[in-house]
Amino acid sequence: MSNDLQTLIAGLPKAELHLHIEGSLEPELAFALARRNGVRLPYPSVDALRAAYAFTNLQSFLDIYYQGMSVLLHEQDFYDLAWAYLEKAKRQNVVHTEIFFDPQGHTSRGVAISTVINGLSRALADAETQLGITSKLILCFLRDLDEDDALRTFDAALPFREKIAGVGLDSSEVGHPPRKFERVFRRAREHGFHAVAHAGEEGPPEYVWEALDVLGVERIDHGVRSLEDPALVRRLRDDRIPLTVCPLSNVKLRVFETLDKHPLRRMLDAGLVATVNSDDPAYFGGYIEENFRKASGALDLGKRELGELARNALRGSFLAEEVKRDLLDRLEWFCAV
Repeated sequence: MSNDLQTLIAGLPKAELHLHIEGSLEPELAFALARRNGVRLPYPSVDALRAAYAFTNLQSFLDIYYQGMSVLLHEQDFYDLAWAYLEKAKRQNVVHTEIFFDPQGHTSRGVAISTVINGLSRALADAETQLGITSKLILCFLRDLDEDDALRTFDAALPFREKIAGVGLDSSEVGHPPRKFERVFRRAREHGFHAVAHAGEEGPPEYVWEALDVLGVERIDHGVRSLEDPALVRRLRDDRIPLTVCPLSNVKLRVFETLDKHPLRRMLDAGLVATVNSDDPAYFGGYIEENFRKASGALDLGKRELGELARNALRGSFLAEEVKRDLLDRLEWFCAV
């Protein structure tokens, strides 16, 4: 990759729309929190834990992902987790981030949802004043649990309505179609929440159709298998549905064998509103800048494509329109230099 492209990628004002905050838990912080909270991790060292990140599919990742959550017990833990990500985001010129969190992964361990939300939202507020990064929280339901559990989680989160921008759907995709969560998404939309959902990562294109037509989502998280269905491609293109693509994650979880086989360029060529994000960066080998840089090298993405990806993310965010315009003006100025 040329120095010019590396400079471009580093300087692009970026919005990250697909980031699981629990997936930003680096091994060093996991061990620090384990010591602070008296939690014993099933690995003897940071290096041993990092060596375990050899995943064969989504479920093999989730097994370790949930183990890591065990160190998150107190409000300060969630603050420290979010702050560590936000400091990295600042260094990579992220100007806005929309962060997923999985409350069911914590309340099932006896951690109050207020502990989770208050710790995360306090870090996001500090990041806006101290780092200049705007942000929004998106509450995700675990799709391998039943909808009644999701409904109870939604009810528990309602007192914190002003701290949550939207709802999402994540965890094991195969065998858990979006239609399973029709009622809770309908309730969330009735309360004015934005809606997104993971679909078309390991699951088929039919799951993307369901996320759009049954859940009424505004964005598709991943969506890389959408290219298998020409009618779906037309729908996504014509309705300008953003797709929050995570290249390094897709390779790490064996959705694609190698990065040069990733469909990101074909998605752009098809007119889809693709964006670049890091998903669970502590586990998948890189934050947003690494995803941009490695995808650019593997797929021959130049200045035009990189600018389009950054532009798509800003436009696809849940920011107010006037804020989007200001950030897009900043992006266009940078790309023109």
